[in-house]
Amino acid sequence: MSEHKNNIDGQSLRKAYTLFESGDIAGIEVGTASGLCRIHRYLFDGLYDFAGEIRTLNIAKGGFRFANSMYLHAILPVIEAMPEDTFEAIIAKYVEMNIAHPFMEGNGRATRIWLDMMLKKNLGRVIDWRRVDKHHYMQAMERSPINDLELRTLLQPALTDHVDDREVISQGIDQSYYYEGYSKEQ
Repeated sequence: MSEHKNNIDGQSLRKAYTLFESGDIAGIEVGTASGLCRIHRYLFDGLYDFAGEIRTLNIAKGGFRFANSMYLHAILPVIEAMPEDTFEAIIAKYVEMNIAHPFMEGNGRATRIWLDMMLKKNLGRVIDWRRVDKHHYMQAMERSPINDLELRTLLQPALTDHVDDREVISQGIDQSYYYEGYSKEQ
């Protein structure tokens, strides 16, 4: 990993902790595209010029092309309107937002927080990300556009009702950044 990217990730990680520790997370709309943009802006403001802005370029990762940028403003309200009344529905909404991948960088970190906010509001649960293996999670996410059963099967046992537990939150943030290749030891 480049030293520059590692520095950005370290600064963003501190901002993620602050988002929760300051209570600012409580002022963010749950399950909306604008709420996701606010999360992204909070994490990456001052680090990327595009923090919180919907991308205007097309992107791909590992051979998978995310939603075409010219359709994002049309598809985001459709995703936003998806139901959040069950675990299955929330995961389906999360998968659709991952396919949209609305930002140039930082989608995974922002959308995992967005996912936990929906789970907390609607089900009184969050994911204890420490219990989710990186390799299995990444594989499940890669396959989720075809079928999200594997992702649901992986995440459901990691649900906890410790929604305000500082350790669950901070370790979850650490794990989220680890999924993206960041390690504090670097």
